[in-house]
Amino acid sequence: AGGREAGRRFVESLRLALLSPSLGDVRTLVMHPASTSHRQLDAAALAAMDIGEGTVRVSVGIEHPDDLWADLAQALEKTAG
Repeated sequence: AGGREAGRRFVESLRLALLSPSLGDVRTLVMHPASTSHRQLDAAALAAMDIGEGTVRVSVGIEHPDDLWADLAQALEKTAG
């Protein structure tokens, strides 16, 4: 919910997970396609590719799951507010 701006705010609010253009690492990485890899596409073109403007991809790394859940939860709270 919230589209492109919400997706961008979410990934910028994360503390543990890192924003990355590629999802290959032992650390948890996130990608917001609408503002990175697919930023040149408008909403219609993204939708045609089944990518929502607020879609965030997460590649889970080796961090402790409780730390990751806490990081995701605090970023969601900031995004919703």
